[in-house]
Amino acid sequence: MPLLILLFIGVPLVELYVLIQVGGVIGALPTIALCVLTAVAGGALLRQQGLATLTRARANLERGSVPAIELLEAVALALGGALLLTPGFITDVVGFACLIPWTRHYVIGYIMRNAHITYGPPPGQAGGHRGGQDYIEGEYHRRDDDHRR
Repeated sequence: MPLLILLFIGVPLVELYVLIQVGGVIGALPTIALCVLTAVAGGALLRQQGLATLTRARANLERGSVPAIELLEAVALALGGALLLTPGFITDVVGFACLIPWTRHYVIGYIMRNAHITYGPPPGQAGGHRGGQDYIEGEYHRRDDDHRR
């Protein structure tokens, strides 16, 4: 809960403070122009990086492998694009970090090294390990009956 309060109240207040300080130094119109310029440049970079990631994901699927890295990159690209559309310079820095390939790869590599990923349902849930026996649900068709006729 405190993290959400920090994100939704603290970040806009800090962004507003930075915008006022930058506006005081370079003027209001150049500050607005700089915000628009970062949004336009970020949109172009997002398009280029998004298409490159989509191409790599398709190539992985055609080879029969799961495009896991590309899916994480797509999440980072979406986050970066949303942050670049948010007015402010701090969110722009974080947004560009999500869009620039080497910083994005570094962050995704860090997450993958430190993430603890589990597969399947939690212990004790339906479909999991129950009472010392494994249950596999499904249907079958006995083929040797077809060959006897």
